[in-house]
Amino acid sequence: MNKKWKMMALMGLAATGMMASAVSAEGSYKIGICQLTQHEALEEATKGFQDYVSEKLGDQGTFDVQNASGELSNCVTVINAFVSEDVDLILANSTPVLQAAASATDSIPVLGTSVTDYPAALDLDNWTGVTGSNVSGTSDCAPLQQQAEMVMELIPDAKEIGILYCSAEPNSRYQTDIIKSSLEELGCTAEVKEYTFTGTDDIASVTTTAAENCDVIYIPTDNTAASNAELINNICEPAEVPVICGEKGVCEGCGIATLTIDYYELGQITGEMAVDILENGADVSQMAVRQAEQVKKCYVPERCEKLGISIPDDYDEL
Repeated sequence: MNKKWKMMALMGLAATGMMASAVSAEGSYKIGICQLTQHEALEEATKGFQDYVSEKLGDQGTFDVQNASGELSNCVTVINAFVSEDVDLILANSTPVLQAAASATDSIPVLGTSVTDYPAALDLDNWTGVTGSNVSGTSDCAPLQQQAEMVMELIPDAKEIGILYCSAEPNSRYQTDIIKSSLEELGCTAEVKEYTFTGTDDIASVTTTAAENCDVIYIPTDNTAASNAELINNICEPAEVPVICGEKGVCEGCGIATLTIDYYELGQITGEMAVDILENGADVSQMAVRQAEQVKKCYVPERCEKLGISIPDDYDEL
């Protein structure tokens, strides 16, 4: 933990008569990493973070990497353990982990990554780009209006567009609202309907209903959908319904195309922020939430060929 945040924590504990846990040795940092679940995008963000921090800090930085296996209760357990251990910094990889970390500590610096919308995740009003608390990080929100343009570009004759997502994920709700308004602004004449599932138990039935009624399905950056991409593909591909996705990992599992960020780059940017906090004493409360700088259009050739969908030249193969 950088000296400023250590001192704040020690002062707070002293005021309540509690003893603070031992601080890290000078120049040595322990970083707790909690990742919501196993899927490619989150793993790339974690790897990018670790690679950057290791490059800059060498053996002065150590990692305790935990996977919550998609369970919210596990997020809380892992984060509470990090707080008890008095780690120097927490990397919260995904929105539920960020929410758990923000609730568990107001003294240890917390950096989120693979989080789409910080104001929604942290229930913040009058968003200025900084949280004003011990939390900052990086957002994985790709340009949503460009994704709406992609839906119209690839499936121009669609009469019904379905948006498929998990209702328990606030980031997915946020993306859905932006996509719907963007489609309207772009003059889309198709009916746009939402198809929401609550978790893994009803994802098959909801996806089946969407595939029966829609000409194209859009899936935002959604952790539950990412973990069940093969199941979604096994429903949509036989029904010959194209799926356009908010990120690369979901697209590889069930989509035809995506406009995606590089999650490894996102992790690297988050690692840069961590080093600035740990080594330079940067004030996390005043660090602006950052985004990946590169986005690209990608497509899955075999699925597009099966569906007879022509892809413009400015798309790269996944």
